[in-house]
Amino acid sequence: MKSNDIQVSEGQPVITAERFKLRPLRRSDEGLIAHYGADPRVARGTRSIPHPLPPGTVTQLIERAQRPDRTEDVWAIDGSENQLAEVLGLVTLTRMDRGQSEVHYWVAPAFWNTGFASEALRALIAANPHGAAQIFAEVFQDNAVSARVLTNCGFEYLGDAEAYSVARGATAPTWTYALKIE
Repeated sequence: MKSNDIQVSEGQPVITAERFKLRPLRRSDEGLIAHYGADPRVARGTRSIPHPLPPGTVTQLIERAQRPDRTEDVWAIDGSENQLAEVLGLVTLTRMDRGQSEVHYWVAPAFWNTGFASEALRALIAANPHGAAQIFAEVFQDNAVSARVLTNCGFEYLGDAEAYSVARGATAPTWTYALKIE
């Protein structure tokens, strides 16, 4: 990715990948995000998406993502310029302390096994919009495909942990990964 492939919109960069752009959320994304987020396969792969998806959840997500004092940046994986869906999934990057960030992502089931998650993660790492020295990630242990996405993007396994999943209504075992950025 070239440095001219990054633009800033609403205080958050627009990052160009080969098949799509990572761009800030907008109100018009609500329908697709709600449609995909209501899928139990998507919700169970995240910590924060409830299932069933209550009314207003996506509206609140978009409002939080657009706040100037937000704690995380949220990007839509937007393939509309390449005749793909306007929202293929989401990527979030949360600022931590000591020059660290944490990434989370999901891709809609219709686009699984297309390489979109890996491409989005690689573009985000290359842009490094937080200027992070290290990026952390975690996946639930029953999601080996997401673990492969991380290792294929250079993340190294740190260890086992557990995290609460709202959709599961329980704590579930996770694998934790980190990527040092040079």
